[in-house]
Amino acid sequence: MREYLDLMMEWSGAREDWRPVSRWAILAWLVFYVLFLIYAFSMRGGFLFIDSANLVVHEGGHMLFGWFGRTLGLLGGTILQWLVPLLLAAYFFRERQAAAFVFCMFFFFENWLYTATYMADARAMALPLVTAGDSDYIEHDWNTIFSSLGFLQYDTTIGAIVRTLGWCGMLASVGWLAARLRTTRP
Repeated sequence: MREYLDLMMEWSGAREDWRPVSRWAILAWLVFYVLFLIYAFSMRGGFLFIDSANLVVHEGGHMLFGWFGRTLGLLGGTILQWLVPLLLAAYFFRERQAAAFVFCMFFFFENWLYTATYMADARAMALPLVTAGDSDYIEHDWNTIFSSLGFLQYDTTIGAIVRTLGWCGMLASVGWLAARLRTTRP
């Protein structure tokens, strides 16, 4: 097992140093993230400006994964919404580009806030719904998913957990970038 992990570390380039990022660039990114976090916190679970882009990717996921059946089509919105920034983060991790890696990880976790809001609305179904398909047939993804699993009564609890994990991930991403200041030359 150890040999396999060593091979994966070599393949990913994880043993190589990260490409240099100037102190000023890191500080500018940290200011951006802090301002975004303040903005997101002030919205108290509301729709953030970046969520318009997330919505497009989400709807595209339904169409893409819909080719593989109804269940994957239903889950596909969230799958693609989370997969796009995660795959981009993996690419930038492999390329050892710290600022781009953190940006993608930050917005991977920001997507969790968007998903949490949608999950917590499963019973109430108060959010306006959008579809890329037939407008006569609009379905609340998480109402259908939670109902089929018998979890509908836990929608707000699950949403709160996903939201908390999203905040933790965003803060950890910013914290990791801030820690890079110690290893960066002026």
